[in-house]
Amino acid sequence: MLIHLTFSLNNRKVYILVRIHLIIKTKLFELAKKLEGMHTIQTIQDQLDIDRARAVYIVYKLRKKGYVKTKYTSSKMRVYYIYVTNPAKGISYIDIINKYAPTAGIKLADYGNHIIYGKIPSIEETLIYAINRRDVRFLIASLSLFRGLKDWSSLYKLAKKEDLVREVAILYDIARLVIPKIRRMPKRFKTLATPKKSDKYKYFIEGFSSKSFTDLEKKWKVYIPLNTADLEEYEL
Repeated sequence: MLIHLTFSLNNRKVYILVRIHLIIKTKLFELAKKLEGMHTIQTIQDQLDIDRARAVYIVYKLRKKGYVKTKYTSSKMRVYYIYVTNPAKGISYIDIINKYAPTAGIKLADYGNHIIYGKIPSIEETLIYAINRRDVRFLIASLSLFRGLKDWSSLYKLAKKEDLVREVAILYDIARLVIPKIRRMPKRFKTLATPKKSDKYKYFIEGFSSKSFTDLEKKWKVYIPLNTADLEEYEL
């Protein structure tokens, strides 16, 4: 878009063409760079010393350019993640989990977002991420990932590195109870995951165990903070 600026010089009209969209784009980029990080409308007001209406308008303009991703906290407060790099070109582990979640009740609210650029995380990487969160909500949602799991060899390497092989195994067994059409665990993975007599019990979350899956806890020597009531959303 061009605009014409006209003024007189020595009784002659002088015309200047200005590429206004480039100016606006540059200003928005600089603004996104200045605000980069997590914000609420109030923090934007405070940082820029502007009123609420202006702050809302700035979020609107930055979102149109792809610099803003809106999320909600557990208390339903709206927050804005502002990035100089366009977040639309990135993806988070939670995006992957929610892609496989069969119902809205299982999907996770994406606050504390971790956006990855340049590649799409594999299901195997996402499963390990979910376990490492040590959060019941993530464990419940992660069960749906087994439906799309294919590369058990890659999963074993990732789990072995994080010392989570037995955790993967018990989650798989629970997933098989509530989700249809999950591929069988390869015998090699099962063999490598089977605990030895000398192995001690492990916890997903210290001090929490299951009342519903005690047999599986004994099988894998892992205490898991899940019960059948937690998995009602998976019922067909």
